[in-house]
Amino acid sequence: MTPEEQAERDAEIEAARVLFARPATFVLGCAKIEQLPEPDLPEIAFAGRSNVGKSSLINALVGMHKLARASTEPGRTREVNFFDLDGKMRLVDLPGYGWAKASKGEVKRFQNLGRDYLRGRVTLKRVYLLIDARHGLKKVDDEALDALDLSAVSYQIVLTKADKIKPHEGLRVAEATLKAVSKRPAAYPEVLLTSSEKGTGIPELRAAVMRATGATP
Repeated sequence: MTPEEQAERDAEIEAARVLFARPATFVLGCAKIEQLPEPDLPEIAFAGRSNVGKSSLINALVGMHKLARASTEPGRTREVNFFDLDGKMRLVDLPGYGWAKASKGEVKRFQNLGRDYLRGRVTLKRVYLLIDARHGLKKVDDEALDALDLSAVSYQIVLTKADKIKPHEGLRVAEATLKAVSKRPAAYPEVLLTSSEKGTGIPELRAAVMRATGATP
């Protein structure tokens, strides 16, 4: 990286920090597609297996501990939850997939809600698909990847909980993950390695979101 490129990157990271330091508030949780707010702001959404750390990542992005409610019980997010970043964009927490302590009919209902949102939301700029860095892509993730490709929504893989493994293992998982999605039509060609607890990769993710939405500080 040249000094000019480094300076440009540093400036972008700082601009993203300022952007995400703006006030963030919970807007509403939607149990039905008809309840979605008006599509009047750019949106980015977070998807992933149950208990992958979506709520924790959203909280880390905005520097708040309790904006998105994290739970130790997988599958608690059963609505599409919207958070407003000071009128600049909305962050959207989608229902987790994989397993949940609910009936099969209930699980199907709130997962279909997430798919309906992906297919029809004109202001959705990118989906961040969260994958646990300790495990990498699993077969249960294939359906989500297929759904994102079918929806033709740009998505980027974000590896979470990087602090739980050694740095070289994280890099290995990131490389393997990028290779696995390299031929998928809607996948963004970069994998981010993050830790909500340690802050690893959070500045880079903020910058990626800022680019994707076109938002400014």
